[in-house]
Amino acid sequence: MDSVVSDADSSVGVSPLVEDDENLRSWQTDRTRAPIATKIVVAGGFGVGKTTLVTAVSEITPLQTEALMTEASEDTDDLTATPGKLTTTVAMDFGRLTLDDDLVLYLFGTPGQQRFWFMWDDLVRGAIGAVVLADTRRLKDCFPALDYFESCGLPYVVAVNHFDDTDLFEPEDVREALTIPPHIPVMIMDARRRISVIETLLALVGHALDETPE
Repeated sequence: MDSVVSDADSSVGVSPLVEDDENLRSWQTDRTRAPIATKIVVAGGFGVGKTTLVTAVSEITPLQTEALMTEASEDTDDLTATPGKLTTTVAMDFGRLTLDDDLVLYLFGTPGQQRFWFMWDDLVRGAIGAVVLADTRRLKDCFPALDYFESCGLPYVVAVNHFDDTDLFEPEDVREALTIPPHIPVMIMDARRRISVIETLLALVGHALDETPE
């Protein structure tokens, strides 16, 4: 479990093509010990922190499909809560996290804007569950993701990404505001902090196992 000990894990951002032999996992040198590979989707509204989450926790250099925002999106992309945002995800984010020798998580971040929702069916195929990121300044932005995962039956957790200089709410207050069922985990986290993200992902894995124990 040494890959989940520190926020400052030295493997973050290192390409898998240049890994030190001494840091290789058993499954990377002995293919008979291949781990369980699981796919997790990270969804939520525009600018809620999906790319930040994947980047913070990925042990490989994350794949990002960020594009500069232009005047063409002014009427559809609301920057009121994120005035400093200059780029947006136009396809997906991708990262990898090894929890131990038996479990590897592959993270897929969805684009948040409605015009990219047609990609979601492909991105969630084969996933064990999803993290729905929420921003308490605009909770309504996560409703499409909640509705989507409810309709397709994919296990999910709700993670409130707490931004600086914003009010801190209790998880149960968020649950009530979003009418989240009692069995769905709701937590407060910081998408910039590796440990905080890992705790959220572990909560999702546990919830997914509870929902689909087979």
